[in-house]
Amino acid sequence: MRCGKMAAAAPSVPAAGAAWVPVLFISSILCWSYYAYVTQLCLFVCLVAYHIFFMLFVWSYWKTIFTLPMNPSKEFHLSYSDKESLEREPRGESQQEVLRRAAKDLPIYTRTMSGAIRYCDRCHLVKPDRCHHCSVCDKCILKMDHHCPWVNNCVGFSNYKFFLLFLAYSLLYCLFIAATDLQYFIKFWTNGLPDTQAKFHIMFLFFAAAMFSVSLSSLFGYHCWLVSKNKSTLEVFRAPIFHHRTDKNGFSLGFSKNLRQVFGDEKKYWLLPVFSSLGDGCSFPTCLVNQDPEQASTPGGLNSTCKNENHLFPAKPLRDSQSHLLTDTHSWSDIGAKAEKGKVGMSNPALTMENET
Repeated sequence: MRCGKMAAAAPSVPAAGAAWVPVLFISSILCWSYYAYVTQLCLFVCLVAYHIFFMLFVWSYWKTIFTLPMNPSKEFHLSYSDKESLEREPRGESQQEVLRRAAKDLPIYTRTMSGAIRYCDRCHLVKPDRCHHCSVCDKCILKMDHHCPWVNNCVGFSNYKFFLLFLAYSLLYCLFIAATDLQYFIKFWTNGLPDTQAKFHIMFLFFAAAMFSVSLSSLFGYHCWLVSKNKSTLEVFRAPIFHHRTDKNGFSLGFSKNLRQVFGDEKKYWLLPVFSSLGDGCSFPTCLVNQDPEQASTPGGLNSTCKNENHLFPAKPLRDSQSHLLTDTHSWSDIGAKAEKGKVGMSNPALTMENET
């Protein structure tokens, strides 16, 4: 079964018109910059390179805006009878049993701050790892990073690569304009340009390109760091919790594997805004299951958790598209069998329902 499905409806909050204002602003700046550079500055030698950056910028921006975010599939939704049980029974052991039954075969490892299974009472589903409910879209989004007003869309598993390329190509676009416009900007202040309308376009073109270059460089650098650590923006502010244990590097597999999770194995697609990310967005390799030798340091106490066959996380099979990221030769089913054997007589303490966005 395919684990992720595309959202069926556009966000209703905020109002559609207001939500598109930032996108229209960026689009207007982009159109004006094209006019100012191509028709007013008109550097024929640079126009080929300029149009390459321009097309990649527009392509990646378009894909970021119009790629629908992915939502958890039906296997994560509670059945009708389970939903009735949750609504009928008070919070307690009965609700724990409902969530225990719903989550026992799902590939989930993260918990809430109190150790409960992550459950969304708005979407009525058990949240996959790294999935969060977006209050703007009013949907649970797979591997949600943030809701970006500049693209009027949630940035998550389905379009995070496009968002990174959008930042990269917009930064290159601005730097290229600033570099090629600099000499004419200097001439403007030294009265070396003829007194025409073009001189004002040249001046404001340089100012806009330089200003956006500064802001984009910091934002792009931040997201490069997130990719290298296999984190999302939300996970920086609230580290994932694995069975009452907070581990900010729980999903990090080493730099090369972290990079491949976002950009894929086919390097020829890395610089193009086409989807090539690994996995399905619902299950992710974690060092709690297989310790990666590329990871330089491990948080205190994590090694014992990874190596202890009696850890309380039932081993769940990863999707086939992700299993090759793990280097351990033991299969997950073998690990699961050992874990179940070691847990005879033990109860699962982390199955209280808790609402969490």
